[in-house]
Amino acid sequence: MEILWLALVALMLATYVLLDGFDLGAGALHWFVAKTEEERRSVLRAVGPFWDGNEVWLLAAGGTLYFAFPKLYASGFSGFYLPLMIVLWLLIFRAISIELRSHVDSPLWKPLWDVLFCLASSLLCVFLGAALGNVIRGVPLSSDGYFFLPLWSDLGLGPEGVHTADAGILDWYTILIGLLALGSLVQHGAWWLAVKTTGAVYHRARAWADRVWWAVVALLVVATAVTFAVQPRVLENFREMPWGVIFPLVALVGLLGIRFLRNRGNETRVFLASCVFLAGMLLSAVFGIFPYVLPANTNPDLGLTVYNTTTSEYGLRVGLFWWIPGMLLAASYFVYLYRRFPGKVDLDEPGY
Repeated sequence: MEILWLALVALMLATYVLLDGFDLGAGALHWFVAKTEEERRSVLRAVGPFWDGNEVWLLAAGGTLYFAFPKLYASGFSGFYLPLMIVLWLLIFRAISIELRSHVDSPLWKPLWDVLFCLASSLLCVFLGAALGNVIRGVPLSSDGYFFLPLWSDLGLGPEGVHTADAGILDWYTILIGLLALGSLVQHGAWWLAVKTTGAVYHRARAWADRVWWAVVALLVVATAVTFAVQPRVLENFREMPWGVIFPLVALVGLLGIRFLRNRGNETRVFLASCVFLAGMLLSAVFGIFPYVLPANTNPDLGLTVYNTTTSEYGLRVGLFWWIPGMLLAASYFVYLYRRFPGKVDLDEPGY
């Protein structure tokens, strides 16, 4: 049951990244691919019907984490309190940027919200990537399972590389993972814009996607090599369970698929290849630190695992009984939503 619930939480987080990731990436590109009012409306129309629904998966994953892994929820949400508040404010600024932009017809009002939309989306990509970097790197857990980290100290991991309690939430490694997340989601969002828009926005989005692909490849190579040094558990897991290499291979197939399919005349397939790449990366990270869900970087024995953070067996079984219909309902809504707004955006329709 513990492994099943870990898989379900990973599935919901991956779904959030794949869905909300494209509108985060599109938001980060908003200021660069759209130059006129009509073009900016096209970008907003491309994400407008979907962005708030996509965030449901983040809430669902948080709720499931609270139910299935209460100790991990308590430790993580208390230790990462400050960055979580920053993420919350960025989500708020991003939401009101979309919703309030069209309320006042002013040459100052709309550019203000456009800049905030782009900035909040970009910083969310970086902070979400840095959060993953913290989970992979580990945190200074105490014997009671709790920890505290400043937002940053000197941006270093300490003289011994990783075994230090002085590193902050932002250090050179977590910033590296944050930049990789930014590049990956910008690429993801660019291909979504290529699927949904036409004209100048379409061509600029494709140009950005082609440029960012090379940056993602470079960052991925560096981040992979550094991760093996920062978190030795990752390499150990792949040595002990070589079948797990399927996850990075899935990511590699997705990444190469983006490059191979980009000139085949079907942007939807390229976008799906981007989904495969992101899913493979996330599953590789989960597999790499297993059975830990939050490693300790000072004493590995204090790390939180999938086994010492779950609720009771009875609770997990009862929860599964309610989780299945709830997720089927959510999935049905998303099928309806994406079938309701197919194809290219139409600016003649009301809204955004």
